[in-house]
Amino acid sequence: IWNALTDNYGNVMPVDWKSSHTRALHLPTLNLSEKGVNDNLNLDLSDDEELREQLDMHSIIVSCINDEPLFTAEQVIEEIEEMMQESPDPDDDETPTQSDRLSILSQEIQTLKRSSTNNSYEERVKRLSVAELNELLEEIETAIKDYSEELVQQLALRDELEFEKEVKNSFISVLIEVQNKQREHKETAKKKKKVKNGSPQNGKQERSHMPGTYLTTVIPYERKNGPPSVEDLQTLTKILHAMKEDSEKVPSLLTDYILK
Repeated sequence: IWNALTDNYGNVMPVDWKSSHTRALHLPTLNLSEKGVNDNLNLDLSDDEELREQLDMHSIIVSCINDEPLFTAEQVIEEIEEMMQESPDPDDDETPTQSDRLSILSQEIQTLKRSSTNNSYEERVKRLSVAELNELLEEIETAIKDYSEELVQQLALRDELEFEKEVKNSFISVLIEVQNKQREHKETAKKKKKVKNGSPQNGKQERSHMPGTYLTTVIPYERKNGPPSVEDLQTLTKILHAMKEDSEKVPSLLTDYILK
């Protein structure tokens, strides 16, 4: 590296490292003594043997195996679970959260289910005092209350998701119907252009607009970061229904949608 730097990659002769000013400053910085250098030159083979024995990983592993018994993966997992159950978390408060309490109660219920078939649980309950029975009753009532609140929340969430699903399905279905009608309207308009019929049926044209006037309405929509909300889909579905029926309500619905 020194030669490559000082000879400018072969353009000039390299500077002698030993006689350079950088080398003269480099040696005092290292603070090396001659005795230390001589000691390093005289290597002792016995030290190498000791070092090799200390770094012998095979012997280290074998000695560890001989000292400690082997455990299977299932035993290790069971031991970890026991340690987690026995050691309390210092960060947790004295009052557990609702999810923790529900999980504990769920485990207790599973334990009660397994032990309900045995007579041991019934005998243990019979041996409880009145105070212990009242405490157990309060715990069961608290568990029922917690589970009931959780059930109500989950049912409300399920109803919201089902309603959102219905709104999306109705939007998709009416959109497909409008697209099909628009395609049919275009084909009908092309056929009418080919057939020249100059006698209009005045008796039947009592409507205030031509058929298909509102069917080709364009609904403006601004793209957002996420999908449209349920309220937006309901409004768009209402406009699409009016377009499908070619109703005169389309302009008013479209105006309200744009303004709001």
